[in-house]
Amino acid sequence: MNFIIYVSDFIIPFIFFYIIGMGLLTKTSIYDEFIKGSKKGFQVVLDILPTLIGLMIGIGILRASGALDLLSGLLKPVTKILHFPSELLPIVLVKMFSSSAATGLLLDIYKEYGPDSYLGRLVSIILSSTETIFYTMAVYFMAAGVKKSRYTLAGALVASLASIVASVIITNLIF
Repeated sequence: MNFIIYVSDFIIPFIFFYIIGMGLLTKTSIYDEFIKGSKKGFQVVLDILPTLIGLMIGIGILRASGALDLLSGLLKPVTKILHFPSELLPIVLVKMFSSSAATGLLLDIYKEYGPDSYLGRLVSIILSSTETIFYTMAVYFMAAGVKKSRYTLAGALVASLASIVASVIITNLIF
């Protein structure tokens, strides 16, 4: 364990000096390449900004309108059969779009039930094992210019479902 801590202290400076050393060896203008990369990165941000704003506004509207709570109430019989707490359904749905909005809902769960409660532990494991599917697809596919996502969405949804099921099983086994 101490070896990993030791390596982690030096990995970032090593990478930094490695890049500078390789630039000097290959006689590459490191600063000019950095500026070019920064310009490309800024252009990517400008390209994806409308998508990000749309996602954030949509999540804000769903959260403020109470639609997530309504959906949670409607699906409570189904979640009860699946042994999944219906209180966590809004967080699971929001996490697919926005991690920061899901974190806000996580804090609400912590305030109401406590971080050491069954729900607090379960939602913590769920949020750490799932991905912001739609956000990630929108950002990366737009940045890379991908037009057809093929099976990405289906695969990501199946992976998220598997991680949620595993989270419930692990939480029940450990806590």
